[in-house]
Amino acid sequence: MSVPYKIEASEELLLGNQSQQPRASQKIPIIARPFVSERAQKTLDIVEKFVEEECIPADPIYAQQIGEGVATRFSAHPPILEDLKKRARELGLWNMFLPKNHFKEGAGFSNLEYGLMAEYLGKSHIASEATNCAAPDTGNMEVFAKYGTQVQKDRWLKPLLEGKIRSAFLMTEPDVASSDATNIGLRMHQEGNEWVLNGSKWWSSGAGDPRCQIYVVMGKSDPNNSNVYKQQSVMFVPADTPGITIKRMLSVYGFDDAPHGHGHIVFNDVRVPAENMCLGAGRGFEVIQGRLGPGRIHHAMRSIGAAEKALEYFLARMNDPKKKPFGKQLYEHGVMLERVARSRIEIDTARLSVLNAALMIDSKDAKFALKEIAEAKVLVPQVALDVIDRAVQAYGGAGVSQDTPLANMWAHGRTMKIVDGPDEVHLIQLGRNENKRGGWLLEKIEWQKKKGDEMAKAYGITRRDVLQLDREHAKAKL
Repeated sequence: MSVPYKIEASEELLLGNQSQQPRASQKIPIIARPFVSERAQKTLDIVEKFVEEECIPADPIYAQQIGEGVATRFSAHPPILEDLKKRARELGLWNMFLPKNHFKEGAGFSNLEYGLMAEYLGKSHIASEATNCAAPDTGNMEVFAKYGTQVQKDRWLKPLLEGKIRSAFLMTEPDVASSDATNIGLRMHQEGNEWVLNGSKWWSSGAGDPRCQIYVVMGKSDPNNSNVYKQQSVMFVPADTPGITIKRMLSVYGFDDAPHGHGHIVFNDVRVPAENMCLGAGRGFEVIQGRLGPGRIHHAMRSIGAAEKALEYFLARMNDPKKKPFGKQLYEHGVMLERVARSRIEIDTARLSVLNAALMIDSKDAKFALKEIAEAKVLVPQVALDVIDRAVQAYGGAGVSQDTPLANMWAHGRTMKIVDGPDEVHLIQLGRNENKRGGWLLEKIEWQKKKGDEMAKAYGITRRDVLQLDREHAKAKL
């Protein structure tokens, strides 16, 4: 049975008697404060309270309401989620992810402001969906908002923005190296006013949810085009189109993520109206690049929250008076304090990387911030994994079991090093771009050495190594 949620006196934003703890708005890094509006600061405090007091306690209830058995779990829609969604809308916490400088459909926040909020959403399993800010819907909604026709927006964007339906993003394939998107092989060919799709996709996140009504599908529509970046197209495919089979769901380190899930989907002569093409045939790379940039930074934002939650669990375990290895509490063991300190440094550093990328996007667009997004995309998941792993170690057996959320958090954190382009792809591109300066830097350094020689000559100095001795030992007398 559904239970109504109440947050009495929404102005009171602190938990219980923990008045000594600063509010979320008071913890905004000082370098970011000039870019955060007063409205965003107030909303950030409400997000913190909503997540900490409502969503996190609801996480285990949601998990239990999903039920047992594959068929049951992938057809469930826990009522607690709808109660949380209703409360989120009452509090004005809805569609915060759509940046105000690019979209009119959102809540009017910048990427940086949303980044601060998403950190808190990342501390709960269901908070993102409760506020209609969950992947892959966020990225798909940006695609509809940026590239969709009015008919496409009315049919799919509107109900997505209202949280009435969900969507899936179908790009990765089981039979090719999908880290190189030019390998995408699902075929699309046109017959009259329809496109016919054949092939398979996997890691189709969101496809298991019975509310998932639309797939954003990337496929190869012009395989003979000499430009490999013009061979692909993106098509909007209704999930109930004949010829589509959800073959199976994939687990993440044993977690099935029901009812959302990650589907392995087969397309067999699937016919889609030509008007469902996104932007135009051959423009798939343009669409995908526009989608993945914001998606990568959203993942990084939420991962900061996961790292913070892991550190909270770590500190709680260190101060649990019931647990005293070798007669001392964990905080009395120096190695644990060092691990806490490293975690604090790493999280704070990673947060600045994320906010810097968000600010770069705000200043222009995601394409302008490719370097900063890639840096955050590589750095943040590794930081989150390291912090979660330290917390797991502190809990021992409990840390790898279902008794804490840490094992599940680690599993999802590990996937972040793969999704939206594996780390290796981003590192190679970052290294390539950085290396473009190599020739110029070699010339600069040689010029500086030459300039130094000229300056030495002007001052009447013969340049030599300051540690040079030229010490000779006397030859032995015959």
